[in-house]
Amino acid sequence: MAGPTTAERGQRQRESSGPPPARGFGRPRLRTIVILAALLVLLGAGSAWALYGSAWLRVRQVSVSGTLMLTPAEVRGAAAVPVGDPMISVDTDAIEARLRRKLPRIDTVDVVRSWPHGIGLKVTERTPVLLVRKGGNFVEVDDEGVRFATVSQAPKGVPALELTASRTGPGAASFRRFGTRRLVREAVRVAGDLPAVVAQSTRTVQVRSYDAISLELGDGRTVAWGSSEDGRAKARALTALMKAAPGARHFDVSVPTAPASSRS
Repeated sequence: MAGPTTAERGQRQRESSGPPPARGFGRPRLRTIVILAALLVLLGAGSAWALYGSAWLRVRQVSVSGTLMLTPAEVRGAAAVPVGDPMISVDTDAIEARLRRKLPRIDTVDVVRSWPHGIGLKVTERTPVLLVRKGGNFVEVDDEGVRFATVSQAPKGVPALELTASRTGPGAASFRRFGTRRLVREAVRVAGDLPAVVAQSTRTVQVRSYDAISLELGDGRTVAWGSSEDGRAKARALTALMKAAPGARHFDVSVPTAPASSRS
């Protein structure tokens, strides 16, 4: 049998040796990498200088929004934003914590950077749902039971809380079991569940014990609410009862499935 021809042997040698090595590839690639690295270093240094060292991106103004009872000047003063400092170095979390600590009326606050020169303070104030008399003043209580401010004049449309439960006498067992804070929270829950029309006309929320909470309306009518449980059902029952008995002076929804009313 004849062996491979000269042409076949040459073809096999070329296939076994593989393609010829590329020439001049390593050095241009290395130069490109070095140039890119240098550009990145320069870009990083320039960015750092612009953010921290230049006068371009520094705090020049502080804006305040969302205030109702507070004034923008009060919020700016409590925030103590470092005007003149680089924008990037402003500690927004520290500003938020400072505002909530110094101004308890603030419920939430969002501190935002408004490039290139501004810091925005977006404030949401607490809304009182009950008032606790304290001497000649009133302590405002929000829907979470937080006592956040003392005012000399009662805000319109906010009922006063009368906590008549005490360590002795009627309601003593309830007082010992739940304590003042829990009973105040129960009154807050009741105030939050009242129908809008009733809430606007409620003058007093009286707490004698955990399950003996009542309302006194501005026109002298009263409502026996019971505990804070089943608040929505009690609100629906009270609304229906007031429509069905417009001349009644006393309403009892402590058991919402069996509400009652009377003229005396």
